[in-house]
Amino acid sequence: MKTKKLYIVNWILEIILFTVLFVIYYLAQPLHTSKVLYIPSGSISAIISHLQDKNIPLTVIDKTVLRFFGSPQQGWIYMGSKEMTHGDFLYKLTHAKAAMTSVTLIPGETTYGFSHQLANELHLNETVLYTNFIRFGPYKEGSLVPDTYNLPIGIEEKDLVIHLLRSSALRHKAWAKKIFGTYNKKKWQKYLIIASVIQKEAANKKEMPIVASVIYNRLKKRMKLQMDGTLNYGKYSHQKVTAKRIRSDTSHYNTYKHRGLPSLAVCNVELAAIKAAIFPAKTDYLYFMKSKKGTHDFSRYYSTHLRNIRSATKGNK
Repeated sequence: MKTKKLYIVNWILEIILFTVLFVIYYLAQPLHTSKVLYIPSGSISAIISHLQDKNIPLTVIDKTVLRFFGSPQQGWIYMGSKEMTHGDFLYKLTHAKAAMTSVTLIPGETTYGFSHQLANELHLNETVLYTNFIRFGPYKEGSLVPDTYNLPIGIEEKDLVIHLLRSSALRHKAWAKKIFGTYNKKKWQKYLIIASVIQKEAANKKEMPIVASVIYNRLKKRMKLQMDGTLNYGKYSHQKVTAKRIRSDTSHYNTYKHRGLPSLAVCNVELAAIKAAIFPAKTDYLYFMKSKKGTHDFSRYYSTHLRNIRSATKGNK
């Protein structure tokens, strides 16, 4: 009887020893990950599922061991390396936090310009950033929401782009549903294009609905928009528009040469510009000219517009 009990005890101990050795072996196996990961709030099971969706090969063993290590951190986690063991990965998941920095996308900035800004502030590759924005964005321009973003230092270009685009897409869809009750990608892009012209032209938010009315009035009369702001696209975001530039630019953005709206947004826009595009002021204005005060003088007649031009340029060499 004692021999049988001893046999059972030894058998159990062997199973435990085998299990422990197997787990140790498993935790020593290599794992490929990103240097920086975003961990959402939720249960351990939900977090493991989220990481599996990110193509990180985790199993029920990781889930079980993770319960002994403690609760995973939420938010951005700095892993430090792309290659590590399962054990190191689980430990960092529960103990590491990424250093953060703030980056502001100002309303009216182009995606090209923001890629340059991100590259400088986060020490990333500008070309890779911009290429990924074009590749993964719902639109080639205007996909981002201007805001101040808290971003992890060490994040890779693709991960950063997808994070920013996903965050912006959620807000765009929420705005569309609040205004229209639904989100239509093609319809929303049309308003983003108009909003981007407004964003580039208006001196302040108060002017936005009035600038919008000028755009719609000119479109209705099949007049060319002839607005400098449409030429501040891409790498030309902060360049002064000259007569030479107007003559030489053959892109769809040149509203001096082409009738109608550009085929893409000029820049990334704030909600106020989008609302102005959807709810323009009711005016009969067809022209506006920037005054010496920095705001615009709006007019219905070309003769009045010419007087506004003379007034604004009086005394200039």
